[in-house]
Formats: sequence, structure tokens, C-alpha cells
Amino acid sequence: MNAFLILNAGSSSIKFNVYVVGAADALFLTCRGQMDGIATRPRLRVRDDRGATLIDKSFDAAEVPDLAVATDRVGAWLRERYSDVNLMAVGHRVAHGGPVYAAPVTVDDSVLKVLEQFIPLAPLHQPHHLRPMRTLADRFPGILQVACFDTAFHRGHGEVADRYALPADLYDEGVRRYGFHGLSYEYVAGRLPVVAPEIASGRVVVCHLGSGSSMCAIHDGRSVDSTMGFTALDGLPMGTRCGQLDPGVVLYLLSEKGFTTKQVEQLLYQQAGLRGLSGLSNDARDLLASDDPRARLALDYLVYRVARELGSLAAAMEGLDAVVFTAGMGENSAEIRARICTRARWLGLELNDGANQAGGPCISLPGSRVSAWVVPTDEEQMIARHTLAVWSARNRTAAPAVR
Repeated sequence: MNAFLILNAGSSSIKFNVYVVGAADALFLTCRGQMDGIATRPRLRVRDDRGATLIDKSFDAAEVPDLAVATDRVGAWLRERYSDVNLMAVGHRVAHGGPVYAAPVTVDDSVLKVLEQFIPLAPLHQPHHLRPMRTLADRFPGILQVACFDTAFHRGHGEVADRYALPADLYDEGVRRYGFHGLSYEYVAGRLPVVAPEIASGRVVVCHLGSGSSMCAIHDGRSVDSTMGFTALDGLPMGTRCGQLDPGVVLYLLSEKGFTTKQVEQLLYQQAGLRGLSGLSNDARDLLASDDPRARLALDYLVYRVARELGSLAAAMEGLDAVVFTAGMGENSAEIRARICTRARWLGLELNDGANQAGGPCISLPGSRVSAWVVPTDEEQMIARHTLAVWSARNRTAAPAVR
């Protein structure tokens, strides 16, 4: 039995899925798990494709002190559980492909060196996405590894959408608007012909709202523009990231407040967003449950920014047929969706309150000029598809087996 392992690593967690390859290259999820609390309260939790628990085990902090050990622990459990499975390849989510990579790529030493250059552009994500690649290359040098990029889906933008008003030499060096959450948007765009065929080829704004949030204008299944730019700081306020910010604020912090570049980075990436506005939490669930006026301010600001960007992205497409909500908040918070849709009434969006409370998929009233939808995302499945395609193109019959 052939299988693919999909990894999505963070600073204190590593998420993983295992897909078995069936007839005609069909992919079947066999388990979904994560090791979180690395170096603090490590815990390995895995469920099968039906949601049944396969393992739920906690460790002492010293037993799982870093991501490399966590990767080994996950690998040991997988080898024991799936001893009869041939691991054909490992697919990785990678935040930033820079100006170099516009499609999934086979990982080798030269690719890793290039990807390391983009760490300053995604400091919260890129280093953690690369570490398991090195660990696996050391442990299993023959295994195929595939990097799948959050920036790739947006690489077809027109130059006007990609440029900043800066000298051309900076653009040529890669200072441009990339956009992120591309794996999520690519998956949702692929689901629309099934879930909502009436809007699949139209002008759609997808709202990926979670701890990291962004929005994407999609026309006929292709990215037109995105709220994120050179880094994953731009656009909407996020859990701890600031979103859109006048660059003069950064200059002020450096020149007048005496901040170091590291302090500015920590402020904008880790102390801003919903946490910075509320002073309470970076989790929208906590803010929704709070009576503190600062919590209300943070959510009001988020809804305002989403509604404002909705108008901007509609203008980029010269029209709007539908709004789609996805990711943590987008899929699960009926209140956030309702507040955004209420602000979008001027666009012709009429919310169906009952359908919204039920979670959709269609949450607008029949006859609404702009429809609204809830479409769950699945970035890991998108990575699995890309990994399968790279593996098939490379050598379908001679893939290495790792046990």
C-alpha cells in the first residue's frame, strides 16, 4: 500500500496527514494528527478518517524539546502504525516561495538554500517549515520531499497588482506583492464547481479568516489580487499580526522611539492584531465571549477592515458575484460572518440568518444579487495532490520505500 505524508510545521507544533493512494491516483485520508506543545507540554493526538482517536499521549517537556525530536516521535508512531505502508513522498507546506518558485518543487540542498533566503519575509513560518525537511533528509536521504508554497496561487497576478510604487530595481530583486494562504484559496477555488457551480466561474472574494487572515479576489478560479503583500503582515488584522500599516509608523518606531529592528518585528508579528487592540487575547472566541469594551473594539476593527477590503477587491475585479468564508473564524463563527455581511449590504448581499446559523453552505437569501457561502478549506489535501503530481511526473514506478 502506497502513502504520502503531509507535514505542516509551526514553532511549537507539527501537523500531519497520511493519505493512501488508490486506483487512478485517488487519495484517501487515513489519519490526521498533530504534536503540539513542543518543549512545554508535548502532546501527540491522532484521529482516523472517521474521527476516532488513534492515540492521545502527553510527554514530559524534556522528552520532546524541539521540532526535530517531535518529527522523530511522529515518524516512530507512523512507522509502528503503518508498518505495511510504503511511504512514497512527503509534502510540506512552505509559506514563501519568493520570486523563484511559482509551483511545487522537489526539495534538495540547493532548494533549501534558496528558501532560507526568504526567512526574513516570513519569520513566523518559514524557519519551522524548513526544519522537518532537513530532519527527514538526514534520516531518510532517499525519500522524495515536495515543497508546496502559499505564494504560488497568486503568481499569475498582473504586474500592476504585484508592484509597489518603488524603483524597478527593487521589483526585479523581488520586492513585490506575493499574497499568501494560496493553498487554501486554491482548494476553495477547486471546490466551488462542486459546492456552488453558479459562482465558480464568476467574481468571488474568499475570506480566509483565522489566526492568520487574508482575502483573495478570484475570477474564473484564478487569483486576481490579495490583501497580503511582500510579507504575511499586510492586509487584515490577525491574531497577533498588525495588518495594513503606514510604513511611516515603522520609521517613527526606529528613529523616534529607539526600537531595534528585532523589537519592531516582534511588535508587528507577535504583539499587534487582535491581541494588541484588545490587550486580552488573540483568539476571536475569547473576544466574542468578553464584555470588555476593548474586546468589542478589536472585533469591530476586524469586521471594518474585512468590509473595507471587500469593496477594494470587488473593484479590482470590476464586479462581485459572491463572498466565500473559510478557515477557523470563517467556517465557525456565525456572528463574525453576520457582521461582515451586514456591512456588505450595499453590495447587494442579503444574509439568510437561519442558514448562517446552520453553517451554510449558502448563507444568503434566494435572489440576493451577491451570494454568500461557507466552504471549509483543506490545505493538507491540496498539498497531497501537488505531492502526488510531482511524484508521478518524477518516476511513478521507482519511488523509494521507507519503513
